[in-house]
Amino acid sequence: MDELLIKLSRCVELGKIDKVSPYPPDMKGQEGADELTRTALEQGIKPDDILEKSLIPAMASVGERFSRKEIYVPQMLMAAKAMNGAMKHIKPYFQSGETKRKGKFIIGTVAGDLHDIGKNLVAMMMEGQGLEIIDAGTDVAPERFVELAKENDAQIIACSALLTTTMGEMKSVIEAATAAGIRENVVIMVGGAPVNDTFAKTIGADIYTPDAASAAEEAIAALKAKGIA
Repeated sequence: MDELLIKLSRCVELGKIDKVSPYPPDMKGQEGADELTRTALEQGIKPDDILEKSLIPAMASVGERFSRKEIYVPQMLMAAKAMNGAMKHIKPYFQSGETKRKGKFIIGTVAGDLHDIGKNLVAMMMEGQGLEIIDAGTDVAPERFVELAKENDAQIIACSALLTTTMGEMKSVIEAATAAGIRENVVIMVGGAPVNDTFAKTIGADIYTPDAASAAEEAIAALKAKGIA
């Protein structure tokens, strides 16, 4: 079983989605994250163990390598696809309540902004940490962030922006959360190319992170501080 989980972890880290996936070239024709996760479940390995012993370590490694500039966005996107190939087999266990998530996370690109690569990378890293992701998509109104947080009893709202003209919408999300009476109950994270720590502090955000890997680390730390994760 340990050998199977190690192979699965390697597939996710290297972006090997399934047997027919040509990437990476040196693994062509080998089973990928899709098949190995299905096999693991068939062999009686618990979904929790697949997540904790294989998928989370793989995504942690991806994050560390990205931070050290050993890999770049294309490799992270391939890892995300492999992660999704594994998670599609595990999600039914979360939905049934048999396996518990570490927390709930609302993520979206703010109103007026249609960019989603950064958002998708953060969502992938968060899911790799065992969080339940509610992806609001792009061009998300402040009220929609709040609505989803209330509907799902989420602990974190994450706002992404790639344009200097839209980053101001992050403050509107914080104001909407305050007006709805949920500000004290949710951690608000912000990020994106034009955003920095000074701006985050100015608008009253709780967390700013410069990349997807550090976003995942900060999210887990925040949930642990709340006694959730």
